[in-house]
Amino acid sequence: MPDLTHGDDAAAVNALRSAVMRLSRRLKHQRVDESLSPTEMSVLGTLARCGSATPGELARKEHVQPPSMTRIVALLEAKGLVRLEPHPEDRRQKVVTQTEQAEAMLEESRRKRNAFLAGLAEGLDEDEWAALRTAAPVLEKLAHL
Repeated sequence: MPDLTHGDDAAAVNALRSAVMRLSRRLKHQRVDESLSPTEMSVLGTLARCGSATPGELARKEHVQPPSMTRIVALLEAKGLVRLEPHPEDRRQKVVTQTEQAEAMLEESRRKRNAFLAGLAEGLDEDEWAALRTAAPVLEKLAHL
């Protein structure tokens, strides 16, 4: 196990944190719909990846409190990006499902952000690009731990 508190390992963790934060900020500026908050976009992304979910499930996946998720879902519903449907097994709950409008917006957002990253990647040499291809699954794993 690496020593993440001293030396080269600590420096690598620090550099990774800094680079991920800077790149994330730059990607956030590549938005298709400026009226949506990053949190609203994240909820739509979670619905796209995981499928329909209850507000409570979304709150857990997004690491927010249930009352906050209730407000976010209401905002997304008012914008026509999600719909609430009866839960198939528990009539007290609702299930949140993204609409076709949300799917189209997310696809356009992915296209724009992918194009931005592809433009940045054009400045990499072949060894750097190979290292990035190798690192991508590891970064994906870290994002979901």
